[in-house]
Amino acid sequence: MDVLQELETRRQAARLGGGEKRIASQHSKGKLTARERIELLLDDGSFEEFDMFVAHRCTDFGMEKDRPAGDGVVTGWGTINGRLIYVFSQDFTVMGGSVSETHGQKICKIMDMAVQNGAPIIGINDSGGARIQEGVASLAAYGEVFQRNITASGVVPQISLIMGPTAGGAVYSPAMTDFIFMVKDSSYMFVTGPDVVKTVTNEQVTAEELGGAGTHTRKSSVADAAFENDVEAIAEVRRLVDFLPLHNREKPPVRPFFDDVNRAEESLDTLIPDNPNMPYDMKELITKLADEGDFYEIQEEFAKNILTGFIRLEGSTVGVVANQPMVLAGCLDIDASRKAARFVRFCDAFDIPLLTLVDVPGFLPGTSQEYGGVIKHGAKLLYAYGEATVPKVTVITRKAYGGAYVVMASKHLNGDFNYAWPTSEIAVMGAKGATEIIHRADLNDPEKLAKHTQDYEDRFANPFVAAEKGVIDEVIMPQSTRKRVCRAFASLRTKQVYIPWKKHDNIPL
Repeated sequence: MDVLQELETRRQAARLGGGEKRIASQHSKGKLTARERIELLLDDGSFEEFDMFVAHRCTDFGMEKDRPAGDGVVTGWGTINGRLIYVFSQDFTVMGGSVSETHGQKICKIMDMAVQNGAPIIGINDSGGARIQEGVASLAAYGEVFQRNITASGVVPQISLIMGPTAGGAVYSPAMTDFIFMVKDSSYMFVTGPDVVKTVTNEQVTAEELGGAGTHTRKSSVADAAFENDVEAIAEVRRLVDFLPLHNREKPPVRPFFDDVNRAEESLDTLIPDNPNMPYDMKELITKLADEGDFYEIQEEFAKNILTGFIRLEGSTVGVVANQPMVLAGCLDIDASRKAARFVRFCDAFDIPLLTLVDVPGFLPGTSQEYGGVIKHGAKLLYAYGEATVPKVTVITRKAYGGAYVVMASKHLNGDFNYAWPTSEIAVMGAKGATEIIHRADLNDPEKLAKHTQDYEDRFANPFVAAEKGVIDEVIMPQSTRKRVCRAFASLRTKQVYIPWKKHDNIPL
């Protein structure tokens, strides 16, 4: 019996991490402990822990006197709504969650298992960085984790929760994962902290301004979303996982749905304003198409001129990319192109079909865009759509002008179904600009110019020229969009595409 008692005693000690005092300190900052986070994330009683008794092997700087069980990270597997998930959660109460050689080995073991068994990896980051006492061994541990992030990329979904400090080399592991969620006011990510910044560049900046949730969701686009607290962030991750397949050889999950496929949405017939310069909210269209109006938006705070996220149609996950006329008139720019390209590539990697809703007047003009490389960044989105082999359904609601028309999942980039509403206009540019070029001789005659403009509008401000050429498959009634799109995706479930052999592509980064 003594042996059994010893096991229980050791387990209790390991579960306490850095001890009651440090747990209380973690709670006082509004943060949960590593184990509390796992309990909330996974289904009740489903967590199976690995390596509970692993301890570090460092003997320098008196470290051999302090060898806590678990070494600052809790690893294992469990389920979310019954589906297999691998997880690691750094424990800030044990040496500040710092990464040692053995800490890294624990994470690597669980990541290897995730790839081998085909299930998502969720990493909960709350760490002061490398364990300085271990020197290069700590850096080696980071490197091993990075290599696994790269190997797992596109094989199993990788999700990072930033729930405390993440600095230095530690930021690069989350940066390579598919989704990053942060917690407002208690998490931050930066390569060098405020003190180093002050020393090197003489800039005065707080940790929050330098790498807080607001910075990374609005300015840098490093993070996909930020939440009020640990509990909310974890609940949203559970919701996200429900949309995703477990690995890249499995179709996305199908959920029971209670929404009629043939539901007509008559309000969509009047969604587009009569005035072509008036905006409208594209989110209204997305929620009206989706099963039960459920839209899980990704990167909501960044590049708001384009919308990305997941919906379900007939219970199946679909990725949505949509121009948002409410912001910058729905123009494509550097940020929007990057945001959408990354999302499109994620969906393609995990066999999630793509629905593209188009209302785009073109690329945003200006020196800042050109100097920033809008050509290369715009090409990322073009490239992402062109290489995607998943089912692609596109609906043009209003404007689709110039190169931006081509980029937004047009027929020419192997769109499978390309629909247009009767309100759509597919042309090289707007009527006024086009007329001023074609009829340059009449620039000083406003009357003639007005007539030419009207003629151009009559000819091109509709979808029928494109439909006559076959680059639009069908002009559809707005109210029937849900039915048409659902049927289109249903017909594409067995789609197969042949691609010439290549080691990998060279996307214009």
